[in-house]
Amino acid sequence: MKQRRVWIGGGIGVAAAVVVGLLAGGASSQALPESVSYCLNCHDDKQLSLTLKDRSVMSLYVDSREFAQSVHGSQLICTDCHARYDQNHPSGATFPSKRAYVTAAYETCKKCHFDTYTRTLESVHYELLKGGLDSAPVCTDCHGAHNIQNPHAKRAMVSRSCATCHVKVYERYARSVHGKALVDEGNQDVPACAGCHTHHQIQQPGTTRFRLSSPDICIRCHGDKRLMSKYGISTTVAETYLADFHGVTASLTRGASPAHQQVVVTCVDCHGSHDIASPRLKGKEAMKTAAAATCAKCHKGASPDFPAAWLSHYEPSLRHAPLVFLVDLFYRIFIPFVVIGLVLHVLLHVYRMSAGR
Repeated sequence: MKQRRVWIGGGIGVAAAVVVGLLAGGASSQALPESVSYCLNCHDDKQLSLTLKDRSVMSLYVDSREFAQSVHGSQLICTDCHARYDQNHPSGATFPSKRAYVTAAYETCKKCHFDTYTRTLESVHYELLKGGLDSAPVCTDCHGAHNIQNPHAKRAMVSRSCATCHVKVYERYARSVHGKALVDEGNQDVPACAGCHTHHQIQQPGTTRFRLSSPDICIRCHGDKRLMSKYGISTTVAETYLADFHGVTASLTRGASPAHQQVVVTCVDCHGSHDIASPRLKGKEAMKTAAAATCAKCHKGASPDFPAAWLSHYEPSLRHAPLVFLVDLFYRIFIPFVVIGLVLHVLLHVYRMSAGR
């Protein structure tokens, strides 16, 4: 009897799941406009395809559920993007290859996203495309075609999209302190690819111009007191860099010739770019060794103790560089005392001279 109840209960559960699934499927299909449903009468067939001029086969299947759940599902109909097609589709291949079709479709997006489209024209991706590299990414390579999701809702999804082409870079990023927090923990505070490289106006990262701009990129987060307080990280990293020899040199040489700009040290030169490690996790000795090796790249012959002469991103205190802190404190008191004493001496001298008259 007990076993029979289990079977009945299980049967009811399965039946309920089937009904819910059918209702959900019906709801998604009903949400689609009539013209879209008309197109899906054919394009909902997974076997539907088109042979192009290079004899490659392009699938014409559109997942109705994915389209309904995409950001365009409730806003656009098929002919908003596929304007050239009517009920009488071309019977033969009209494009030389699948890539030629994707590249041509790139122009379609600008009808609605004109501002975004114009920014892509200044990106390194467009430069590559214009230079003849057909594999350079266009809109649909990153966002998809019929299953476009809100990129602001899932930041990790953006980085995985970049990984389609930049596989090795993504692997290094995923192992970094930023990547582990985003990919493994789902932390939305850490920078993803677009946080540093932007979304559409992506610049060539190998240029001196981009390297010199890296402090501005890092300061967006590391200069945010509210954000850094959540993780116990001091925001003085930005202030101390700008006050340090390296930061001052970077500021002074921004308008200098490329030859002089090459010697400037920025954040990425010491910390890396995609493989940034946490100083807390690496340990004091490991960080000391890594710092010495980094300094030796520019300071030839630097000893293992060379980094100890640099305050890093610490402000002088009784804990960090006490001698520097005490000397600084002495001069902060001594210099105003001397200036005030000098002013008083001059005033007294003027008074005595005027009284003697």
